[in-house]
Amino acid sequence: MNLQNEKCVMVIDENLPLGIIANTAAIMGITLGKKMPEVVGADVYDRTGNRHLGIIEFPVPILKGNADMIKTIREKLYEQDFPDLTIVDFTDLAQGCKTYDEFIEKMKEVPEIDLNYFGIAICGAKKKVNQLTGSMALLR
Repeated sequence: MNLQNEKCVMVIDENLPLGIIANTAAIMGITLGKKMPEVVGADVYDRTGNRHLGIIEFPVPILKGNADMIKTIREKLYEQDFPDLTIVDFTDLAQGCKTYDEFIEKMKEVPEIDLNYFGIAICGAKKKVNQLTGSMALLR
């Protein structure tokens, strides 16, 4: 991965409670780490010799959006122009499930149009990521 030509962002609904925002970012980050293990750096050691697990080697800005904006971005990502991007989304359906099996079964019954997105992570070619999110502000 050429980091100069790549970009990764998360867009999260700024209207969600702080705990749900944090949970959304954490879940999408874990999934990205699984999907893109090559971006996680080697473990590091402090002066004392204690090990600290490797973290992602580049920044992942968290951008503020709202439910409609995230839904619009997600719909664009189904178009032919974006098959090479890595996409992780997180919905109210997923957040409301107690087990992964429950999530699998409920997801089978819901058409995409009825999903309410809490957040979306997008990684890939900087030009394409910027095309979708370049004008969005940081979530603060």
